[in-house]
Amino acid sequence: MYVITGASGNTGKRIAHQLLAAGKPVTVVGRTAEHLTEFTDKGATAAVGSLEDADFLTTIYTGATAVYALVPPNFVTDDFRAYQTRVVDAHTAALRASGVSFVVTLSSLGAHLSEKNGVIQGMTYLENELDAIDGLNTLHLRAGFFYQNFFSSIGLLKQAGILAGFPIEGDKPLVFVHTNDIADAAVRRLLALDFSGKNVQFVAGPRNLTFNEAAIILGQAIGNPELAWTFFPYDQARAGMLQVGFKPSLADNYIEFCQRVNDGSLLGGFVRNAENTTPTTLEDFAQNEFAPAYQQS
Repeated sequence: MYVITGASGNTGKRIAHQLLAAGKPVTVVGRTAEHLTEFTDKGATAAVGSLEDADFLTTIYTGATAVYALVPPNFVTDDFRAYQTRVVDAHTAALRASGVSFVVTLSSLGAHLSEKNGVIQGMTYLENELDAIDGLNTLHLRAGFFYQNFFSSIGLLKQAGILAGFPIEGDKPLVFVHTNDIADAAVRRLLALDFSGKNVQFVAGPRNLTFNEAAIILGQAIGNPELAWTFFPYDQARAGMLQVGFKPSLADNYIEFCQRVNDGSLLGGFVRNAENTTPTTLEDFAQNEFAPAYQQS
């Protein structure tokens, strides 16, 4: 039996459906039953509860072949890092108590940084805490910047005609990836269970890009070939985040993350190779997902 946390999210949903299609018994975890019906209709078991509840997680992890573990985003908490810590501590306690042998986590590029990596700090903590569990085989998928993050820029693009939203300099190279490719990498390893000890695997899209290059690709898809990336200074970007409803703690963590992109430290330890290069291009995403979302907004 496989346990998939964050089953209604971008990666968890695809993982759960693929495991079910492969004939595997799957328990899907979510906060509400209605978000899990698409899986239970296909034979999955639903577990409704909080990822901050170690007792709940221990119950559903017990007897599992493997777990897909993540720390979901939380846009309403007043203390973002404290929230991340609570979720990681619950995962850790449950994995220790349940005796699960294999776990695949959704981590991030930049998790190698011990501090000052913003929203990724929870992924660093997740990796370190799970790696400290004796007998647990871990595989941390250090994913790049999600293509889907560009959806959050559509509102400003519609209103002001500019592509912006993250205070990242336009000429800084970064790893971009589609969440489908992350899910596919997770499924391959969950089905094979071909890892032992403590492991990291990057999931890195087809090539590195800058935000300047990304703007050209997205602009062409929406019929605006002159579209350029707009960089806002950190203080202006933070003010904009607060204006659209971000809590100060979350805004500060995003700013810190963007600082690590701009100083180049986020890419530390990453070397592109055949294993971590994945197929879905930003051009595919721009044409098939971003442009329709832009037109419908």
